Amino acid sequence: MRVLISIFLCLVSFVVNAQNLTGIWRGHFKSAKLLDTLGIDDRYKFETQIEQNSKSFSGVTYSYRSTVFYGKAGCLGAINPKTKKVLLEENKLIEVKSVNGVACLMTLFLQYSKVGEEEFLEGTYTSMNMQDSMNCGGGTVFLRKVTTTDFYKEPFLADKENKPSPPIAKSNPAPPKKPATVPKTSTSTTPSKKPATAAAKPPAPKTTASKPAGKPKPKTSTTIASPKKNETLKQLITIDTVKKVSPKTNVGVPVPRVIESRVNELVKTITTSAKDVYIKIYDNGTIDNDTVSVYVDNKLVISRQRLTDKAITVKISLDENIPFHELVMVAENLGEIPPNTSLMIVNAGDQQYEVRITSTEQKNAVVHFRKE
Repeated sequence: MRVLISIFLCLVSFVVNAQNLTGIWRGHFKSAKLLDTLGIDDRYKFETQIEQNSKSFSGVTYSYRSTVFYGKAGCLGAINPKTKKVLLEENKLIEVKSVNGVACLMTLFLQYSKVGEEEFLEGTYTSMNMQDSMNCGGGTVFLRKVTTTDFYKEPFLADKENKPSPPIAKSNPAPPKKPATVPKTSTSTTPSKKPATAAAKPPAPKTTASKPAGKPKPKTSTTIASPKKNETLKQLITIDTVKKVSPKTNVGVPVPRVIESRVNELVKTITTSAKDVYIKIYDNGTIDNDTVSVYVDNKLVISRQRLTDKAITVKISLDENIPFHELVMVAENLGEIPPNTSLMIVNAGDQQYEVRITSTEQKNAVVHFRKE
């Protein structure tokens, strides 16, 4: 497997600006064999803490049901910054807490993606028994970048956070005529200080956002800043930010307060010749009590349902005389691991689409359906 990583590193050796994977990634993996043969969605939680250096990275992984029933391994890998494909290999077992079971090391083949401010790694894995090198099976993996760990932050991450910022180089002393230049130089570094001051303010929105019962306050206090932030994101990731969008034929339908008072972000537009589209909505990641409501053309069709690995289903009949039908996903809470994330599988005729959705108590996710 080290040969695979060496080849992978050679492929990226001429590419400079690699995506920085340093941090904590958490989600799950599940066995394809159990799902296909027995219909069992046997998920294990999975967390990896990574420190990236140029073209490669190293770190640790945790595979677990709980923090007292788990396996911890060292890992190394690389990312191809052009394709954003990631190879992660568990190379040594560090610790196992299990009554009985076989210790298997995993190799993960992942794809990096970013939706809004959320970063994801997802793909497949294979595994091998440490004792006899037998195949332990494989399946799928889903990870999201998070700020907290279910265990403890590894020293290489904790040291980075506690390490003071490097001192700003002072310009050479200048004659009296250059004070105007010196402030300009220091002013150019001031923005780097202001984010630090601004960074002290976000905890207030985060604290209020974590209180499902206190939604009216976050709507008022945070909605003002969010549109500007999302407008910047729109330019970076080419996702349209729309406010109070509603089909022209539905102007007579009152816009619900939860749609009118939040930022509504258009995630995807699906154009199809099918008469009906069938939508299945799942929790996209660790099942952590995310709860959503769904509106179609401003009408409530799903009210405060919990997302799980079992689908919430919605059917939309498309009318070619209507410019578009609009589905709005509203986060009723942020679950145990913010933000509220879901996977939408859309079947339209013989076409199938996957839409990954992230919503918060300040931002709804919008999908448009157009009839050809």
